[in-house]
Amino acid sequence: MSNHLIALLGSAALLTLSISVHSQEETSKALYSIDTGYTISKVRTATSATDDFILASGYDGNLLGVSFGGQVLWNNPLSGYMNHDIWAADITQDGVDEVLAANADGHVYCLSSKGELLWSFKPNDVPMYSVTVVHKDGKPYVVAGSYDKSVYYLDHKGKLVKELKSSNYSEIRAWNKKSADHEPGTRFAPNNRHIANILRPIPQENGDDILAMHATINSMQSPGTLFLFAPLQQKPLKTVELKKSKTAMGDMRVVDANGDGHQDLIFGSSKMKGQNYSIYDGKTGELSTVPLGKVDKIFDEFGYRVTQTEVISNEGKLSLFVLYGNSAAIIPVGAKKPKGEIITSKYAFNDLWKDPKTGKIILASAQSGGSAIHVVDTTQSGWTEKFVLLDPPGKVSEMLANTAKTKADLTQFKARKEERDPRPVYLMSDSSKTSPKVIEYIHKNYTSPVFLDYGSLGTEKWDRSVIENEFYRNKRDKRQKYNLSQEQILKKAEKLYKGNKGAAFWGGHGNDPYYRSLDTHIKTLKVADGRKTVMIFPEVAHYERNLVATIDAFIYPLAEVAQKSNANVFLRNKHTFWQSHIYKEGWSRLLSGEFADVFVPAMEETTDKSMDLSIAARSGLWASGVVNQWGTRFSRDNTSFDRLRQHSHQMVPNHALRQFVYHISNGSTYVNNFIVDQDYIKLMWDLVGQGVLYVPQPNEILSYSPVHLSMVNPDDHYVDEGNNVKWLNMFDSKVEAENPMVFSRLNGSWPGSPVTEWDFSRYAAGVNDRHLNFLPEYPNGLVLITPPQEGPLADKTAPRGALKDRLHPIYKDILEEFYTNGRDYLSADGKTKYRADEYYQLVKKSIEEKSKLLPVTVSGDVAWVVAQTSPKNLRLTLIDGGYINPKSGTASVTFNTINPVSVRDILDGSEYKVKSGKTTIQVPTGLFRFIDIELAKPL
Repeated sequence: MSNHLIALLGSAALLTLSISVHSQEETSKALYSIDTGYTISKVRTATSATDDFILASGYDGNLLGVSFGGQVLWNNPLSGYMNHDIWAADITQDGVDEVLAANADGHVYCLSSKGELLWSFKPNDVPMYSVTVVHKDGKPYVVAGSYDKSVYYLDHKGKLVKELKSSNYSEIRAWNKKSADHEPGTRFAPNNRHIANILRPIPQENGDDILAMHATINSMQSPGTLFLFAPLQQKPLKTVELKKSKTAMGDMRVVDANGDGHQDLIFGSSKMKGQNYSIYDGKTGELSTVPLGKVDKIFDEFGYRVTQTEVISNEGKLSLFVLYGNSAAIIPVGAKKPKGEIITSKYAFNDLWKDPKTGKIILASAQSGGSAIHVVDTTQSGWTEKFVLLDPPGKVSEMLANTAKTKADLTQFKARKEERDPRPVYLMSDSSKTSPKVIEYIHKNYTSPVFLDYGSLGTEKWDRSVIENEFYRNKRDKRQKYNLSQEQILKKAEKLYKGNKGAAFWGGHGNDPYYRSLDTHIKTLKVADGRKTVMIFPEVAHYERNLVATIDAFIYPLAEVAQKSNANVFLRNKHTFWQSHIYKEGWSRLLSGEFADVFVPAMEETTDKSMDLSIAARSGLWASGVVNQWGTRFSRDNTSFDRLRQHSHQMVPNHALRQFVYHISNGSTYVNNFIVDQDYIKLMWDLVGQGVLYVPQPNEILSYSPVHLSMVNPDDHYVDEGNNVKWLNMFDSKVEAENPMVFSRLNGSWPGSPVTEWDFSRYAAGVNDRHLNFLPEYPNGLVLITPPQEGPLADKTAPRGALKDRLHPIYKDILEEFYTNGRDYLSADGKTKYRADEYYQLVKKSIEEKSKLLPVTVSGDVAWVVAQTSPKNLRLTLIDGGYINPKSGTASVTFNTINPVSVRDILDGSEYKVKSGKTTIQVPTGLFRFIDIELAKPL
């Protein structure tokens, strides 16, 4: 029986079905794995009436009870939204644990040890983030922390006992200050308000607990504060600033970290570099911080990780087990220097837990998309070797096998003669020094993709007094040295271009666009001598008077030069920039299409929760002629939608591969790719080079919805909500109630939360939550976000022309336009506003009805694109939609206006029968299918 059927049967019932049952001999091994069929994000252990078991939380929020022998005992889907924290404790005092989950839908859920829902508690819609149990005077209390900035004490039946508001005791100050330079409508983080990042009990000798709370207000720029409370008390017993740690915290555990018999707290940071763990000594009250770089240089390598630390018994000695990405350090407890044995696995894992009874380490699934739980007995010899050699069973092995099969099928592929040669796809992040084999392979085999050598030209020490804007005249990027002359920079440029078809490099940054003077940029392009050049400008993502002045004084003059020099300005922006800021006055020349051949709209989507919107926004600008190209970017931090929990160290970049396939099949031709495994991602180059992955022009795409949403002068509140993502204490119930939004729940208070019924993401994109929606369904076709096309709001004089003239001819007479400012819908003249929570019904209905005018529509947990490749052939690209949660999915394909002669997979030759205008196609775990749809006559 399939795992999918087990999930359907599961609910909260006790399952007797076993996915992977291990013998007693196997469970006594130093390391063994249990395949659950689900991507496991969090693990704990718990006690039932008969035995101890592993509590596991799946990526989609389902809770599983799994025996140590490998049997899935029960599976409860809960709300279908992610659990931010899980805990197990005996709150009914009957000797059996109850299971608790802090869910992104705002609930605390309590289940029995059999997986049955006992009760739930929800004060509002904002996510619950942390949960634990503390004891006072012999009574247990559930304690839960919410993004509403309160902590709730509940009794064993879920009844509210006390609300602890952070405003009543917190002295944490926000450091953002109001000034004339801020964007209109900016809301500022409040003082004396925080969220409870992590809650844990510290047992005391009298049987009571102390509640340890790690509190924070910002997901990146604050190490937070430790509060120690006597349960139910309004004021903390002690407040400890964690300034020494200098980075956000993603983990806190109660352990005896120094072997003195007292319970300590050990914190783990969440960051790329400069990581550490910190120990709060429970006996002395002192805080010490250990930089991981001092433990071993391997921990300074690139990647976004959470430091997780436990005390283990290793070869009879107590040691700290410090897990960071795919590497771990084993450091003897009490060691004067933080040195120890380093072990490195092939994979990083989503979570770590130590079973308090057996001392075994439980590891959640491999971050690369695994479905197994791994049990490690550190008391047994050979466990380190097994950790190093671990190959997870389940979805990871399935995904790798599927990839290998696709590579083999590709060797037999022959492109149709009727199809044109592949369009150029530019790869912009590999260096000829670090990846010579990459360049050699691409140059030898393909005209596309095109390799552009990537390097740094450095920052210039130049006379900035010519910069009229005082703010940027004095601004510097703290990461740069500003120590090179123009001559030195031009020499570096000569080396970068030498022997290459082109080059890519940073031109500046949102912190300081002026890395180099305009004159130096102009002379660099002369060095290029007509060779392709891409100047990358990351995070030019805010909007205020200083930046607007810089756009006019620097960005546009640079674009004018680039326009004549085979050069592009790659704007690698964040958040909702391409559907908010770009529609502000300062960017009007870009929006007009004046520089259509120059600007490349791209994204870096770390911290974001709106990936389904960014694909609609960039595609809309491209399709409407604002630009003639658009870009995609991958880095390991793509999966860091919640910076406090950056389990973002995928060792197999399968999610990146699928992201590239989806974006390129939608017409993206500039790829900013920081890839951890070039051999794996090589498949993408081959798919492009051989024409399997078809790279369309806008007039070849047939999977756009006939309905598009035009953006009009974005509402200030919407702009703020969409870009204010780092502050975590912004939730205001009154503001939410008074502002139903077209695009909502985008600020830092909503990680993983459900979107509203009237949100564009739900009714248009088929997206239910603010998670990692890089591969959205858009079941009725991709609904483009565009500049206004018709009526008084449209700019008929813009060089870009009209959307209907750039799309496939089928759209000529079927397009329908709606208008929005991000908060409300608007009339065609912009004078009348319509509430988002009412008017959306009309937009939703239109999208659904007009989808029947498309040749093909697809539903299922897949991303999809249709493009015309020849007069009688369409290419349907189907992609597994589980970004870091890969799973085989069924694509339900409906043929609306066409009657295919044949439907065939162009790689493995599979034929699909069409019955009553429909067919189903199974998409392999972690992969994609390329389907040729042959027509009887030209479309």
